[in-house]
Amino acid sequence: MILRMPPGSIPFVVFGPPGTGKTVTIVEAIRQIVHTNPEARVLACTPSNAAADLIVERLSALGDKVLIKLIAPSRRKASVSRDVLKFTRINGIGTFVCPPLADLKKFRVVVSTCCNASVPFGIGVQRGHFSHIFVDEAGQGIEPEAMIPIKTMADNKTNVILSGDIKQLGPIVRSRVARELGLGTSYLERLMSNPIYDEVAGRGITLVKLTKNWRSHPAILKFPNEEFYRGELEACADPVLTHSICRWDGLLKKDFPIIFHGVSGKDEREASSPSYFNIDEASVVKQYVKSLLSETGLRLKPENIGVISPYQGQVRRIRQLLLPFAKETRVGSVEEYQGQERRVIIISTVRSSSEWIEFDLRHTLGFVASPRRFNVAVTRAQALLIVIGDPYVLALDPIWKAFINYVHVGGGYKGTRIDWDPSEPVDRSARLDEARRARGLSRLEELIQRTSEMELAGSDDEDAVAVNQPWYEDE
Repeated sequence: MILRMPPGSIPFVVFGPPGTGKTVTIVEAIRQIVHTNPEARVLACTPSNAAADLIVERLSALGDKVLIKLIAPSRRKASVSRDVLKFTRINGIGTFVCPPLADLKKFRVVVSTCCNASVPFGIGVQRGHFSHIFVDEAGQGIEPEAMIPIKTMADNKTNVILSGDIKQLGPIVRSRVARELGLGTSYLERLMSNPIYDEVAGRGITLVKLTKNWRSHPAILKFPNEEFYRGELEACADPVLTHSICRWDGLLKKDFPIIFHGVSGKDEREASSPSYFNIDEASVVKQYVKSLLSETGLRLKPENIGVISPYQGQVRRIRQLLLPFAKETRVGSVEEYQGQERRVIIISTVRSSSEWIEFDLRHTLGFVASPRRFNVAVTRAQALLIVIGDPYVLALDPIWKAFINYVHVGGGYKGTRIDWDPSEPVDRSARLDEARRARGLSRLEELIQRTSEMELAGSDDEDAVAVNQPWYEDE
């Protein structure tokens, strides 16, 4: 469809749910455009360096006469892999530079971050030089970022293709003022709110939805598939991989590789830090990692296991506990795991006190009332998903309650006993985040009033979320 688009078509969307290979699809589209149209010129952008590097690696067969990667001078050379470095330009003092205008225009594929896509315009490349502009992971960047390549390089004949998933995490916008003024909504999400991009009516015309999941065991995929993707995703991953943990002795049901371990611990925080931790949950994480690594028949290495927690304090605690025997196990936030996958994913939700839920809502932290954060977290696992948390606190959110019920009915629940019938449907009529909006906290009038009174110097709570650095970091 992308190849058949006439020049100057409206933006086309590749809607790629978890594990469906949207980046692979974009890369293949670029390859075919270059192969079939000798006059085509492609600008491929992403919000982050890591995602842009991945595109370069997958397009490397084009060769360094066709492909170039533009990198900001501020980026450290050590953060760039050898496979990517050969497609860049570096001056005599080891700083990344852009080639002269005449040389840059010879390349048929230019890859950069969205921000660095301003460079071609800055050195004199005319609008319309690129026949196609691709923005991968478009749901993760703020709209002004996506506009940099589009507004500086596109003309009336340029085709724009966006790929991403609006059901996963959007832009990380730390300013509450900016969020409430709309910068938390990506260009992709705003575009897909238009009726012409309806998933059903627009399919094959304005968008394509990838539906084959190449990552997860069918039982792991089933709940998020039905909750977020209309039940359209198909489990197509290699069973040798996705069923590889089904023989583990720790599973409660052999053909259901999901465990919800109910723990009623205590969420605490150190006096010197606003970030929360739950030592009971951290200990349970340690036990599971040890058990999995000790069972030699599973052939698991520490790097095959990933641990997710929404609070930096818990991330640090778990890293300390795993350091002696599993230092290669990555422990991080949901934001750090978007786009990642592991054979085993263990999630520590931390919260065991409902009194802190309002704090989480106010600062957009944690898992409760955050459907996108929930979606990303539970779709990282290939063969085994373990969730550790307090069922009574999590069940305040209807999505979490429905997930707990799903695991309970499937035979994967253990720990703290629940006092409701898991077979009964969950009332979805009131969500916590919607209730919060109903109280008027996002009204523009109140925002303006608060802004005039609030101190913009910062908040002591900024470290509470387990995002170590902005998403556009060098990775």
